Amino acid sequence: MNSDNAHIVIDDVTIAYGDFVVQRDLSFTVNRGDVFIIMGGSGCGKSTLLKVMIGLKEPAHGDIHYDGRPFWSSEDAEREAMKRKFGTLFQSGALWSSMTLAENIGLALKQYTSLSDAEIREVAAYKLMLVGLAGFEDYYPNEISGGMKKRAGLARAMALDPDILFFDEPSAGLDPISAKLLDDLILELRDSLGTTVVVVTHELASIFAIGNNSVFLDATNKTQLGVGNPNDLRDHSPDEFVRTFLRRGVAEADAA
Repeated sequence: MNSDNAHIVIDDVTIAYGDFVVQRDLSFTVNRGDVFIIMGGSGCGKSTLLKVMIGLKEPAHGDIHYDGRPFWSSEDAEREAMKRKFGTLFQSGALWSSMTLAENIGLALKQYTSLSDAEIREVAAYKLMLVGLAGFEDYYPNEISGGMKKRAGLARAMALDPDILFFDEPSAGLDPISAKLLDDLILELRDSLGTTVVVVTHELASIFAIGNNSVFLDATNKTQLGVGNPNDLRDHSPDEFVRTFLRRGVAEADAA
């Protein structure tokens, strides 16, 4: 709203469960092409904010604007149309175990397009190729590793060519090498497809490796303590807790 490059604008959002406030007075902008990190300590509401952004939980106050259009104050049909431009990778990867990888990716294509079965399989093969899983169309989720499941989940999230990809703790459960490969893949896809990426993570190595913009949420004050490039927040945030949190991560990474 305040910039031609603004893709998502969080406008004075408060999140609550009944009388219990999770976060209040959130206002920040995700620019087109950002890898935007939602970060903060445990229990601060990172994943809950993501749910608000993708339409799974209504905010107690405020709204979210996508390309200048309000999401929560729009009619249901308009919200559904906006949501089709989202791709989401949840922690588990959320693959159906009884379906092959190609069938998992084809679900949304069957529901929202008029493509033939052959065309759907072709698209599924292409999406798997994009995430480094060419030739795995007929494998079932239980036949591949955890890192491969995450990549297959990402291929499914990309099925409808989304403008925005949302990730909830993408590195959870992965070994450091698989986590680094996933980080590299996220940057690759952002650069090649021009997708805006929003990532919830507590993994400090990932925060500095892929994030160019961010918001830092605090569980104690129940609001944002900083917005901007994670490196800038680490070095220049006026809030000591933010600087300590992020510098500790650098020290841990150097010691590893």
